[in-house]
Amino acid sequence: MDELQPPHRGGPPWRSGARSRTAAGLPWVSTAVLLVFVMVGTGFAEEGQGRRPLDLAARLLLLVAVGVLLLRRRRPVVAVATTCAATLVYLAAGYPYGPVFVAVAVGCFSAIVTGHREAAWWSLGGLWAGHVLVSHWLYRWLPPDGDRAAPWTQQGFITAWVVAVVAAAELLRVRREQWAAARAEREAAERRRADEERLRMARELHDVLAHSVSVINVQAGVGLALLDSDPEQARTALTTIKGASKEALDEVRQVLANLRTPGDAPTSPAPGLDRLPELVEQAAAAGLTVTVGSDGDPVAVPPGAGLAAFRIVQEALTNVVRHSGSRTAEVHIGYGSGRLRLRIDDAGPATGGDAGGIGNGLVGMRERAAALGGTIEAGPRPDGGFRVLAELPFTGPDRDRRPPEPPEETT
Repeated sequence: MDELQPPHRGGPPWRSGARSRTAAGLPWVSTAVLLVFVMVGTGFAEEGQGRRPLDLAARLLLLVAVGVLLLRRRRPVVAVATTCAATLVYLAAGYPYGPVFVAVAVGCFSAIVTGHREAAWWSLGGLWAGHVLVSHWLYRWLPPDGDRAAPWTQQGFITAWVVAVVAAAELLRVRREQWAAARAEREAAERRRADEERLRMARELHDVLAHSVSVINVQAGVGLALLDSDPEQARTALTTIKGASKEALDEVRQVLANLRTPGDAPTSPAPGLDRLPELVEQAAAAGLTVTVGSDGDPVAVPPGAGLAAFRIVQEALTNVVRHSGSRTAEVHIGYGSGRLRLRIDDAGPATGGDAGGIGNGLVGMRERAAALGGTIEAGPRPDGGFRVLAELPFTGPDRDRRPPEPPEETT
């Protein structure tokens, strides 16, 4: 059974279909067309050359020179070497020049573009050197009788033809390598985009679920503790759980919807710094008092930087709820020239581990900051507690555009 080879993936797109159809077998059609062209064309070309007429031996040599090209994809070295050798024997026997050189060019092209450059050069160089030897020195002892040395102008034409074939084959080889490299680069870029999208989705889901589940966990504990002694407070805790779970489900649905249909626009805008009051309310429902402050002139923050800032503050407050014994936290926002600075502090102490957490939360915060070219630092404060410092650069047409000023009050 013939060995199956995968179709070559380089080259222009309009050639991929034809190649995939013939790569599994031998190139019968193209070789048959070339054989007919060489046989018929040589019959027309022999007129007026004064060389040995075509006979059965000549036809057999032409058949070998062209027929071996059936192996030019599987055995390119054998194909080009045999074609050049058969052509040299054909010319040394005194048969007329003709389209047999087309078969040599095809064999040379096939060897070079498949990476067997030295084999093609040696075979073609051997044919050229053998032709020079036959046409200028050995013609006295070779047919046809009475033959004379070939003019050097003819040899110059053949030399130019050899150089042209090699140059064209090398150019095609380089182009195929460029096509293959471009295709590999596109595939690598697609894989990178897919990995980045999966990472972004994982960060979104982690931040949404970690914060909401932490609030639900705290409120569930409050509700269980007060269920008998203070049913009204337990009802409030259950109401908070219901609201937090509903918000988490809505955000998870939005993330999953974007994952299923990445080309569609999101159904609601991404969270930004304008939703910090919601975080403060959720933290308050979990028993955490959050103080928010700022300095600098507020500017309109692009959606990407706003989402990253919101998620960083959300994750930092979630870690305070889960890992810190402090019931207070401070959030400070600093607006600079194209930069946003965040500082989240809690007084500590840690309960059962770092106040900042040791899971994927800090990793996600660092990834969000790095995606914008920013930095983030998280660690214990010298006076106790835990601090998260983030600096997020942002650019864009709305970078320095300030939000509209509120109307002045009149008296």
